[in-house]
Amino acid sequence: MWRLIGKALADGPVTLPPPPASSDALAELASRVAEASRAKLGRSLVIREIDAGSCNGCELEIHALNNPFYDIERFGIRFSASPRHADVLLVTGPVTKNMVEAVRRTYEATPSPKWVVAVGDCGLDGGCFKGGAGVVGGVASILPVDLHIPGCPPSPTQLLSGLLALLQSVERPLP
Repeated sequence: MWRLIGKALADGPVTLPPPPASSDALAELASRVAEASRAKLGRSLVIREIDAGSCNGCELEIHALNNPFYDIERFGIRFSASPRHADVLLVTGPVTKNMVEAVRRTYEATPSPKWVVAVGDCGLDGGCFKGGAGVVGGVASILPVDLHIPGCPPSPTQLLSGLLALLQSVERPLP
């Protein structure tokens, strides 16, 4: 054991290299999402993230959207702690029995027009937790889902691409 600890201390932390996407391509993608939200909503896009029982892999990628590399707030896309201010509900993880009521109440508290995005493989059908004792299933088992972004977990670029696809596919809501 001491040998392993000594090796870890000598070698230092092991980190992954930064994403290969160019900052110009990322900026273009984020600005297209911002433009589409202004065209469809007449304002910036507001997102409410809901963890319905996940392993937190998808949450790490969603939170990366706010880090200095992706920085989606510079394009007017922001996260809200309140569902009453949200346009999009990003739901991660399989829906557990303990979260069914909370997810439904969050959906009901979100004003129309609203869209539900199931994030990750677990959001689709429960993923690796499918069939577990405390798992109800994917997000679609309790809410109407407008888009599914696959991956385990999906990257921040995939999340932005999914949001753009969602905004491009919906009709402009009535005022």
